[in-house]
Amino acid sequence: MVKILGRSNSINVMKVLWACAELGLPYERVDVGGQFGGTQDPSYLGMNPNAKVPTIEDEGLVLWESNVIVRYLASTYGNPGLLPAEKEARWCAEQWMDWQQTTLHPDATTLFWGLVRTAPEDRDMGAIEAARKGCAACWKIVEQHLDEREYIAGNSFSMGDIPLGTAVYRWFAFDIERPDYPRLEAWYHRLCEREGFRSHVLQPLT
Repeated sequence: MVKILGRSNSINVMKVLWACAELGLPYERVDVGGQFGGTQDPSYLGMNPNAKVPTIEDEGLVLWESNVIVRYLASTYGNPGLLPAEKEARWCAEQWMDWQQTTLHPDATTLFWGLVRTAPEDRDMGAIEAARKGCAACWKIVEQHLDEREYIAGNSFSMGDIPLGTAVYRWFAFDIERPDYPRLEAWYHRLCEREGFRSHVLQPLT
């Protein structure tokens, strides 16, 4: 059984839990990180020297980096499941998974910490506004990409939807001004129909 180390309200742990739900994969989860601590314990650092969550153990294999874990689960347990069989869809999914981490994530993280983890009187509104604009520009790219396709890698749900899906929930949950992106919103509503998304992603922002 896959063992997941990480708190359930971490956006990166949510990716892994959602992937498991889509695959019908049983798992054991242990609270680590945030208010639970444990990431500096020698035993945890021995598995993940980054001291972050999630980390998984599966039949002796230890992995960290949430998007890599989603890829691993999709390729190991998909049958065919989350891993697109067609070459074009497969590498499209891979591309957007990396894009989420390298391009969208920095501004999205600034926005989250500024609006959720920082008291109103301590917020850097200039940084928050810059991050909002940065995220809006990123989501415009996704809006354009979703023209004539229902999901990130085509017309079928895949692993490519999971990293961006966790991020798009926060985008629509923030109390901010947002441009009108109808295709993005329609995709978000399609995700909201999925049980794994509702169970593991649609949580109060904390």
